[in-house]
Amino acid sequence: MSLSGNLANSLTSAAPIRVVCLVGPTGAGKTAAALHLARTFGAGVVNADSRQVYRDFPVITAQPSPEERAVCPHLLYGFLPSTEKISAGVWTDRATAAIEELCRDELRRGKSGHGGLLPLLVGGTGLYLKTLLDGIADIPRVDPAIGARLERECDALGAPALHARLAAIDPDCAARIHPNDRQRTVRALEVHEGTGRTLSWWHARPVPPPRYAALRIGMDMSLDELTPRLDHRIDLMLAAGALDEARAARAVCDDPAAPGWSGIGCAELYRHLAGELPWAEARLLWLRNTRAYAKRQLTWFRADKRIHWIRPDDLDAMTTLVAAFLRGEAAE
Repeated sequence: MSLSGNLANSLTSAAPIRVVCLVGPTGAGKTAAALHLARTFGAGVVNADSRQVYRDFPVITAQPSPEERAVCPHLLYGFLPSTEKISAGVWTDRATAAIEELCRDELRRGKSGHGGLLPLLVGGTGLYLKTLLDGIADIPRVDPAIGARLERECDALGAPALHARLAAIDPDCAARIHPNDRQRTVRALEVHEGTGRTLSWWHARPVPPPRYAALRIGMDMSLDELTPRLDHRIDLMLAAGALDEARAARAVCDDPAAPGWSGIGCAELYRHLAGELPWAEARLLWLRNTRAYAKRQLTWFRADKRIHWIRPDDLDAMTTLVAAFLRGEAAE
């Protein structure tokens, strides 16, 4: 049976849907690898990066260019306004729908000509992929007013104060969260207040079996190799209009606490435009924060032994691995 036929049948059978994930640190070459695999296998790309969902920052968050998007369908990029936050659970719901859309796509046929495209999950937000592929605790929806109130309290009291409150309620959860991580702290408090149970309690519940058979490919590049690439990428972003993009985004949403502004590059440019940082300091901070984020991403993904690490320019090795996976010869 053809690749596309397998994809279509998997939607109506007990067999898991096959997906390919391209993961690794920011700036390591995931987009170029995805385009190569899309051309080779007839695929569509699903964004798995928490920053690339924001519509006001296509340049600063390195979203695929119009030319790159023309190669194949690209889903879940730039759809969210800066004022709205997104959770791993919400992204998982959207990604599930996107994957099924690609598998059923009869208008943009795969290489076999039988309809359906191979889903490529591309991005560096490890929590998103873990939630989608390994399952998530079935936490009930919480009244948004609770989260909004906690956000205001965080503005007034500071993230460490709310973290101390969380430590008294759910010490196990608090131990896994940095005291300055307001988003995760607020989320944990929100769940406790809205459900009457701690986040640790919910995470200890059984989760449904995974829906997907996933091949995970990591971009194999050290932090030392990556650092000059990140520095050069900032120059490319600036040449492509990153500063003007930030000015335009500020005209739409002039709130540094808005979710869209929390991304690396966005926050530093906001502070520069607001007169808080001279340009040289803003650019240096942008690079330092990007490098620190890349280091955290490498730590997260290196811990997952299911990932096959391949050099970003070794496209032949990626092609061979994906072909074997689609034939059922490459284990997850």
